[in-house]
Amino acid sequence: MSYTIDDLKTLMARLRDPETGCPWDTRQTYRTIVPHTLEEAYEVADAIEREDYPHLKDELGDLLFQVIFYAQIGREDGHFDFDGVVHHLVRKLVRRHPHVFPEGTLDSRIDPDNRPDEAWIKESWERIKAEERALKPAPDAGAPESRLDGIARTLPAMARAEKLQKRAARHGFDWPDIAPVFDKLHEEIDELKEAWEA
Repeated sequence: MSYTIDDLKTLMARLRDPETGCPWDTRQTYRTIVPHTLEEAYEVADAIEREDYPHLKDELGDLLFQVIFYAQIGREDGHFDFDGVVHHLVRKLVRRHPHVFPEGTLDSRIDPDNRPDEAWIKESWERIKAEERALKPAPDAGAPESRLDGIARTLPAMARAEKLQKRAARHGFDWPDIAPVFDKLHEEIDELKEAWEA
């Protein structure tokens, strides 16, 4: 017998049952399982780095369990469920890949002889992501919008810095050497002084 995703959803519901479930599982909240989720994600990365594919299968299962756990809590709270997570993900990925799903449906197919080039694909991806960001409410109500919005503040510092730098570079804030950086810095300081004195 081979278990399915439905079996995993059933298992999670049973673990979280207030009367017959596991006491530890029933006490958990979105916040309390975050450290476990991060640990599982790092264990997936470690297995990949070590090219330990049998272990990777096990770690991917542990990471999937985290998703099922959050979805069960979401179902209990009435926010969302696993099927809603899957629906949203598929819809988003179809929308972000018009070069694969040209009519915006999972069933649509691209003509292999008329595939767009990599530049078009990258430009399309960036445009679609920008449209999505524009539709999302600002995380800090009343705060001015930034082209750097949408990068998780909870990322490890180096990973966040890298994502911020890549996003800034796409918007023209990237220099091959240090001298123009100081020029830009002085320009920004001058603008700040002018605003202060006004």
